Amino acid sequence: MTTSQKTALITGANKGIGKETARRLAALGITVLIGARNAERGEAAAEELRAGGADVRFVPLDVTDETSVQAAAKHIDATFGRLDILVNNAAIAAGPQKPSETPAATVRQVYETNVFGFIAVTHAMLPLLRRSAAARIVNMSSELGSLTHLADPGSPWSAYSSILLPYCTSKSALNAITVLYANELRAEGILVNAVSPGYCATDLNRHTGIRTAEEGAAVAVDLATAGEDGPTGAFLAEDGPIPW
Repeated sequence: MTTSQKTALITGANKGIGKETARRLAALGITVLIGARNAERGEAAAEELRAGGADVRFVPLDVTDETSVQAAAKHIDATFGRLDILVNNAAIAAGPQKPSETPAATVRQVYETNVFGFIAVTHAMLPLLRRSAAARIVNMSSELGSLTHLADPGSPWSAYSSILLPYCTSKSALNAITVLYANELRAEGILVNAVSPGYCATDLNRHTGIRTAEEGAAVAVDLATAGEDGPTGAFLAEDGPIPW
């Protein structure tokens, strides 16, 4: 890797939006590290993207396992010396189930990946991101994390608030986390944003979405490659800001 070539880590990137984000970033000449729990799937995804000439590599990474997270950070440090882009993409869902019938254990399981996993990875990668001249952190959220949308009976998203408590609230928490990181890191020039890819057809929703994973990746790529005048502490979709 040359000193001018950027390196990006994407969690949960062996399929879906994460994989398409990797594909699009690699097409821009960025070295992309595919983080995935499953080594076989991670290697297969990296191999597929490399077939097109891209510099894509697999990094074992389970965001719910602190040992795995720290090992990934050490590997990136030893191999590249820094990290320029972090896309926190790994996520799970549960349900559908009424909020009043959703066990705390189910919520806790979703939060382990969607909230605590994001925090663990971000903390581990921050020393590497701070060595970049223009570090970017992109947190993959959802319009289901918008309290404004969920509280509006007329919103098409509000219906999900009655069946997806773990997922919706995990994304609301992630949005808040994004703002707090952005506030702390703003003075260092590290831009931190939450993005919504829209309702994309992925394994997460059994491919019922109306957008493609490639379409969903566009906003993440835009924010991952934003210039110094780019936003920070924002919640954005491809067509603009989303109300908190």
